[in-house]
Amino acid sequence: MEHPLLTLADIRKSFGGVRALERACLELPRGAITALIGENGAGKSTLVKILSGIHQPDSGEISFDGTAVRIATPQAARALGIGVVHQECLAFDNLSVAENLFVNSQPTKAGLVNWPELRARAKTILRELQADFDGDVPAGRLSIAQKHVMQIARALTHESRVLIFDEPTASLSQRECTELFRIMRALRDSGCALLFISHKFEEIFELADRYAVFRDGVSVSAGRVSDVTSDELISLMVGRPVSQLFPKAEIRPGAELLRVEHLSRDGEFDDVSFGLRAGEIVGLYGLVGAGRTELAQVLFGIHPPTSGAFALAAGTSGLALVPEDRQGQGTVQPFSVAANIALPNLARLAPRGWCNAALESGLAREWIGRLGIKARGPDQPVHQLSGGNQQKVVIAKWLARNPGILILDEPTKGIDVGAKAAVHAVTTEFARAGGAVLMISSDLPEIIGMSDRVLVMRCGKIRGQFTRAQATSESLLRAASDA
Repeated sequence: MEHPLLTLADIRKSFGGVRALERACLELPRGAITALIGENGAGKSTLVKILSGIHQPDSGEISFDGTAVRIATPQAARALGIGVVHQECLAFDNLSVAENLFVNSQPTKAGLVNWPELRARAKTILRELQADFDGDVPAGRLSIAQKHVMQIARALTHESRVLIFDEPTASLSQRECTELFRIMRALRDSGCALLFISHKFEEIFELADRYAVFRDGVSVSAGRVSDVTSDELISLMVGRPVSQLFPKAEIRPGAELLRVEHLSRDGEFDDVSFGLRAGEIVGLYGLVGAGRTELAQVLFGIHPPTSGAFALAAGTSGLALVPEDRQGQGTVQPFSVAANIALPNLARLAPRGWCNAALESGLAREWIGRLGIKARGPDQPVHQLSGGNQQKVVIAKWLARNPGILILDEPTKGIDVGAKAAVHAVTTEFARAGGAVLMISSDLPEIIGMSDRVLVMRCGKIRGQFTRAQATSESLLRAASDA
């Protein structure tokens, strides 16, 4: 590894008096993959936007190849050779891959698009990446993983030397991740400087050469990945030792609150039966397509079952669902924190048809405090919050309704380790207070660490039931995959 290709020194950035970055420093050496690690709200997204020319720092210095630079616009970032591969695959689905690659920089001849050159250059770049698709394919036909490769190819059309990968594996399978990592290593070996943002520690230790940890907008540590452990990185992220990510309390289960009998929905799941008891956290594990989310949606009343039945015990105060898609289904993104928390609670906030603003704000402030939601206040739009804090808002709005049963569908997907610990703590406290929890998760350590019992679904059926003592990674995977 040579001297840093890109250096940020003492970067400061605030929004409306709220500090996003303070004395932030980062070095990206040539020929290295640097992992940027931090909780949601640590300043990672702001840093990426500064590097990509969307935001300007209030102070500090950025140097590219030893020369101080100002990245005033996204065009200026591309001209320097800085490219970003976003978690959300940005593409014009009705255009071909080749057109997408050169959407901002089409080669021209006599004032017209030079189509032969455009296609030839696209073919060369895709061949270098060993892409399994060609430039004439409409982008709308690509998988998410293929669109990530297309984003990388688009960056390379600008001869990018610094590539930023922002949570690129969030929606990829293991095989697709392996292919993406192959491309990233090849780019590193060609001399590029890569910045890799991920909440998944196994990926960081597999892929990254160096790390940089941010906490509350401040750089707290940097070095070689080979010199640290995951526990040390977690402690750096949250500012305190984290010895227990899964604060599962031993609670004696009480009366049964939910009984599901032979429940089916055609094409999604079949003949599902189980019960949930007060004080119990039941994990629901399975691979993609097993029918877990579809089952949760039927229990919540989003879709009707084809056959079978389920019933809540008398006196049980309702059922709540925290959906997997917190942005599309769990929140109304333009609404404020207060308005989102109010939505399921209008019966008490608007007893005469008009929402009482003081009650709404008071309820929001209560849950902001109880769940540690990092927000400027109740009036901040939810879309401005980090992913972990958006998830806390979704949980808050349902806990404020005081349900007896809580269904959590992938509750910690895409959030950092500190936010995960907070979600786990809230879940444990809900069960301790007498609630019943059905936790759907693809994260084996989470399922094993948080569950009193585990149900495993495969191809729409319950294929195994395990006690806490019986639930191991091997036993759950075997039941989920019929290995």
